[in-house]
Amino acid sequence: MYKVLLVDDEADVREGLALEIQWEACGFMIEGTAENGREAMELAERLEPDVVITDISMPFQDGLQLASWLREHQPLCKIVILTGYDEFDYARQAITLSVDEYLLKPFSAEHFMELLRKIKDKIDMEVAEREDVRLLKEHYRTSLPLLRESFLASLLTRKMPWSIIEEKTRNYGLLLNGGCYLTAVMALYPAAQDKEKTSSSSLRHSGDLDLMLHAMLNIAKEVVDLQYFGSAFIYQDSIVLLMTNDGCDDEAWFSNLQVMLDRLLKSILHYLKLSVTIGVGSKVRTLSNLKQSYQDALLALDYRLILGAEKVIFIDDVESPRKEGLQLDELKEQALIRNLKLGTAEELNDAISNIFDELNGASYTIQEVQVYVLEVVTAVLRTAKASGIEMEELFGAGFQLHAAIFKFSTLQEAEIWLQDISLTIRKHISSSRQHAYKDIVEKALQYTREHYGDPDISLQKVCMQLHISTGYFSGVFKRELKMTYVHYLLLLRMETAKELLRSTDLKAFEIAERVGYADPNYFSFCFKKQVGVSPKEYRSQARG
Repeated sequence: MYKVLLVDDEADVREGLALEIQWEACGFMIEGTAENGREAMELAERLEPDVVITDISMPFQDGLQLASWLREHQPLCKIVILTGYDEFDYARQAITLSVDEYLLKPFSAEHFMELLRKIKDKIDMEVAEREDVRLLKEHYRTSLPLLRESFLASLLTRKMPWSIIEEKTRNYGLLLNGGCYLTAVMALYPAAQDKEKTSSSSLRHSGDLDLMLHAMLNIAKEVVDLQYFGSAFIYQDSIVLLMTNDGCDDEAWFSNLQVMLDRLLKSILHYLKLSVTIGVGSKVRTLSNLKQSYQDALLALDYRLILGAEKVIFIDDVESPRKEGLQLDELKEQALIRNLKLGTAEELNDAISNIFDELNGASYTIQEVQVYVLEVVTAVLRTAKASGIEMEELFGAGFQLHAAIFKFSTLQEAEIWLQDISLTIRKHISSSRQHAYKDIVEKALQYTREHYGDPDISLQKVCMQLHISTGYFSGVFKRELKMTYVHYLLLLRMETAKELLRSTDLKAFEIAERVGYADPNYFSFCFKKQVGVSPKEYRSQARG
């Protein structure tokens, strides 16, 4: 069902349309009704209707003004204008506002439902176009190169679960299955190009780094057998080569890789007259750990300061191969931090148990285990500090989290202790967040109480004062007060107006001005709708 907002200043018209039209049979439901354009705007902001059906002539704000606002703020909403013969020329202005349909009064129920079916067909068609599989596939096909590069770049910077990697490599048509992976980074160093032999390069003199990188990438794709070795792409002003092999101990593959990289280096220098250095990282056994190989490749590049540029530098040639010992898994660390901040107590305990599971059934030295647990504790401390928690205030003076882990005789004791500490920190973070929510709302309430008499006060204006987004503020405000900010502002203004009507002799237009209504008639309209009687009647009842 599509949502409809019905707007007309005549109650019998609204009620008649609601009762006489078979809305559901036409695929619609009335989500709300309004008596004028200004009220309709407030409702539309909250309801986000699919269709607004509005009269033209209404008090406070007419149908065309409403249509103009809708086109700016809710451009996908369909607009139907209801108009009489004497307003038809006026209604022609609706064409400039891209109003979808207009209907001349008087009209029959059959005619009205025919228009509704026409509107529904139009919405259905637009929805179908947005969901059209053929169009989506075409868009996906044209976007595929960018999606591939974005995915490959993400492998260099963070660790991903294997299930996600497997799905994306399959979806993107990447041939990355292997038993061994390795990253090489080809970097351009302008400072090394000031040699006499490169002074004639027109490409170098162009100064266009993007042009140089694309020229280098083209040569890399010609020289490197990507079907055999892997992928090549531009990332952070460098060319990244992602190599894969079916077996880590394949000496022939590694020998071919060395020859290929050397040939690539010489081709760049020969054809482009550009001085580059290629850093080659360590071999890793899974794509999840490709980040380590990339970091090693960048480290290998730094050795150009000692060995010189225009070389292929393998990290294993300049540094002792890193021993694959006990290390805190990045994904498990992320789960720990996430649950400290946002998880339930059960989720946090599970995250810690998963971290300690790494130690079960394996033979590690006591030093390796202590370093591992220290890494875990450091992640907890870092999260606590980022959340503004002072450990001594929370656990008492002299508390040292790092020192405490050396007091336990078993891993089980250490795990239980860390769970207790983490649960305490999680509870404090949650409490601080709730306090922050209340602080935001209290500041908003204070500002509103001080400025409710300003006709221009709005949700957006309050958020500008608080330096937060409207979406975040709206969610927090409604969570804390169980009402929207607009509703709160209305209630505040009405309660203040009632107090002024009871305790002063101010006229209605003066009270309207004091509570933030530039139009006294609209104030009277809102007051009667909220309180049930007019301001004059309320004063008489209050003093009677």
